[in-house]
Amino acid sequence: MKLTIKKDLLLDGLNKVSHAISSKNLIPVLAGIKFDLKKDKLTLTASDNDITIQTTIESLKDGDFKVEEEGSIIISGKYILEIVRKIPDEFINIDVVDNLKIMVYTDNSEYDLNGISENEYPTISLDESKKKIDINSKIFRDSITETAFATSNEETKPILTGINFKVNGNILELNSTDSYRLARKLINLSKASEDSYNIVIPSHNVLEFTRIMDDDDKANVEMHIFNSKVLFKYKNVLFQSRLISGTYPNTSNLLPESTYMVITANLNDLYNVIDRASILTSDKDKNTVTFETQGNTLVVKSSSVEIGRVEEKMNITKNIEDDIKISFSARYMMEALKAFSTETVDINYVGEIKPIIIKSKEKENLTELVLPVLPIRTY
Repeated sequence: MKLTIKKDLLLDGLNKVSHAISSKNLIPVLAGIKFDLKKDKLTLTASDNDITIQTTIESLKDGDFKVEEEGSIIISGKYILEIVRKIPDEFINIDVVDNLKIMVYTDNSEYDLNGISENEYPTISLDESKKKIDINSKIFRDSITETAFATSNEETKPILTGINFKVNGNILELNSTDSYRLARKLINLSKASEDSYNIVIPSHNVLEFTRIMDDDDKANVEMHIFNSKVLFKYKNVLFQSRLISGTYPNTSNLLPESTYMVITANLNDLYNVIDRASILTSDKDKNTVTFETQGNTLVVKSSSVEIGRVEEKMNITKNIEDDIKISFSARYMMEALKAFSTETVDINYVGEIKPIIIKSKEKENLTELVLPVLPIRTY
């Protein structure tokens, strides 16, 4: 294998596939990136058995890269990425000699690396399904951001560490929950799916995929669903993830059919008020604050015996004259509010021990749910 390639092209490809390289992987070959060079393209592949990423580099214009000898080799992902990133030259030469010796050089630099035979790389199938699902890339990226934060980090409940993707006709529904909160996003697909699907993808994996995507809002993501894996295709990138086996809980029954009170507030003001009120909470995980309405004023309080107390006020509107009082986790509420890129937000109060529903008229396809912190009763 021997080629000369423009540094920026190679670095872009290496950055994409390096998301699949894990420092914790004990299998040496999976710490490498597979280079597969043909006369008109270079294919890079990396995998950690959980996700697999493949990207193809083709010449955008004459002189982008020159192939002198086709071939395949596995090169240490950590070192080739660092070398290419730090070399200042515009073009880089890669030459495999004696089958497993790799020379990476420019006019002013030369690196010798040990490679691994392509025969040692695991067989990976990146086949596409005949029944793909197309999603606008910006909508997909935003939807993952709006839901992934609510997944669980507890490996004792593996099904809750993923995002639930449900496809039915022209609707894609995303759900995530850790048992204390819920995020739900509905997406209208441009083309109805022939089949229905109900799968769970590890949230860490799908977040890695969104980090590879650029800001091209007109591009599409293709989703190819199989029994135990899902393949995403985006431009020149193939991203494959395992699925989490098991049945995702039915979260629909968590959403109340009616609301007692709707509080409408400026989103940024509400976020900042809760943020300031949580400063004096003693437990940063629970960091409980209390909402209390007084007419068209919202009072947000928190207190700690060891630290002190804080009280913040802001103007709101509500649909009924009654007043309420409810406590919740400031962190959970703030993370839910961050999912809305809107001017105002509606806090739907259902009852003292019922979930708090966060919605916005400007983004009706997104719903966030936060469980209240129940009051301690004395009798």
